[in-house]
Amino acid sequence: MMDYETMRHFADSWGLVYMVAIFLAAVVWVLRPRAREAARDAALIPFRDETGKDQTP
Repeated sequence: MMDYETMRHFADSWGLVYMVAIFLAAVVWVLRPRAREAARDAALIPFRDETGKDQTP
């Protein structure tokens, strides 16, 4: 059975590695080449009218 100190050491070391991996995966996901169109579409949502067309030229 694992005691508190062993679990704490495991969480401190491998938990940090896990969180860094999740952060890097999120950064890579956002900065991938195909994400530009999705980000642009999401940025224009407030400027759409009721028909869904963009009001910007």
